[in-house]
Amino acid sequence: MILHERSLDVLVKLDVKNAFLHGDLFEDMYMSPPPGFPTFSKSLGPLRYFLSLEISDTSDGYFFSQAKYVSNLLSRAGLTNSKTEPTPLDSDCRITLMDGVPLDDPTLYRQPVGSLIYLTVTRPDTAYVVHILSQFMSAPRTTHYSAVLRILRYVKDTLLHGLNYSARSSLVLTGYSDADWKQTVISRSSEESKYRALVDTTAELLWLRWLLADLGVSQHSASTIHCDTQSAMKISTNDVFHEPSFTRPLSVILEKTQAGFSHSHLGFKGGC
Repeated sequence: MILHERSLDVLVKLDVKNAFLHGDLFEDMYMSPPPGFPTFSKSLGPLRYFLSLEISDTSDGYFFSQAKYVSNLLSRAGLTNSKTEPTPLDSDCRITLMDGVPLDDPTLYRQPVGSLIYLTVTRPDTAYVVHILSQFMSAPRTTHYSAVLRILRYVKDTLLHGLNYSARSSLVLTGYSDADWKQTVISRSSEESKYRALVDTTAELLWLRWLLADLGVSQHSASTIHCDTQSAMKISTNDVFHEPSFTRPLSVILEKTQAGFSHSHLGFKGGC
């Protein structure tokens, strides 16, 4: 169990004894101990290492990294003494399904990719290329494996990178939207694809606002969505365009929300 005060002042790990039940149960069960019932837990001190996550606390907040996890990953891949790379993927690289030849042992590819997926917990800078490479898990080829090795050499060069959670953070929810190459419908124009991406982002952002409210972190200001096309933003904020065209989905999302969200809760800005 991890206890985390919202002020980011205390982060403590507790070892709690659990009871596992099997079979028919006829007694009353409590989700929390009844009044007067002694609890069995002991403090293990400030949280420093948990599920391969390294946590350090400063006056500014908490810093999460996975340096030891990366070191072990590099050792398993035999790259401890290898050269490093400045980026996770070459800018001219185009990874396709049939490049190269099939690997004799697909596990050689699947194991490091699986580890890299977990590394994205603290290394979002690798998330995009890892997402691309994870699409070739069923039949990896030599070019795919070469791309994995490049990512590993990149994280070797950025071993101490991680995520900093500042105690001075305003906890304001912000979204970023861009068209994705993979959509469930075929768009007839770039504006339409951008708009559909904006619709999906809006739906996710509204869901996150509800989730944060349930966790006691209500958003008291509008959530800004950054989008890189002016046309999609103009369409989304102009009700005249909603009736006859593909733009209806955003209106439906805003109309059907039970929390009374409207455009005043979502701000749209360009230039992400």
